[in-house]
Amino acid sequence: MAPTAQQYFSREPSVPDRRRTIEVSLRGVPTQVTTSTGVFSSSRLDLGTSVLLRKAPRAPMTGTFLDLGCGWGPIGLALAAESPQADVWAVDVNERAVDLCALNAKNLRRTNLHAVLDTDLDPDLRFDLIWSNPPIRVGKEALHALLLAYLPRLAPGGKAYLVVQRNLGADSLASWLRSALPAGFTVDRVASAKGYRLLEVIAPTTISPTTCFSDFSDTSSPSISSPSVTVADIATASQTPTAPDTVERPLTA
Repeated sequence: MAPTAQQYFSREPSVPDRRRTIEVSLRGVPTQVTTSTGVFSSSRLDLGTSVLLRKAPRAPMTGTFLDLGCGWGPIGLALAAESPQADVWAVDVNERAVDLCALNAKNLRRTNLHAVLDTDLDPDLRFDLIWSNPPIRVGKEALHALLLAYLPRLAPGGKAYLVVQRNLGADSLASWLRSALPAGFTVDRVASAKGYRLLEVIAPTTISPTTCFSDFSDTSSPSISSPSVTVADIATASQTPTAPDTVERPLTA
């Protein structure tokens, strides 16, 4: 992968910080935001995130939410606007992305949105809702480590929605999640659009308080010893193989 394509994986992007204002539609609401070079999809709302925002069911009115891999903040901003009484956390490895997300939250008066680096997120937080356009191109092992570090942090009965491009392994990722997550977690494909799959992960309604996050790792992923594992473990980029289509379950709120 070209060095410029790796910038949004970096803690400190090496390209100059050239900011711009763009207008995007977040859950049907025209919104002006600030973006910059060195972050994911700096010139527009990317197609995968657009599919997530159009297809994911309405967020609960209250709770603790996570935007995993926030970039300049489209997912977190949408969640904060839709559920103003919820506590929304937006996390990224990229310092510039976190700064932009925080700036956009301030400018749009989304006071319930908190943008932080992955290393600064409280390891004891559990989430009622996780939305993510995960960084598929970081490589399969790094992606697996990332998902196993955060998905088990769903609160009992909590839900995660992940948007993944079909040609980059959405169906094989769903199959892997079914085998990698602990007993009681369910994984379904609930929507498809524009070549993307929307995957829904639901945590069991009862999760043992003695369960260790490290219990959720597998031998094919880097070691995960605690929920403080961060997206800074990103390695080289690779693509995940595709798998046959799965049965799509109707999406319900």
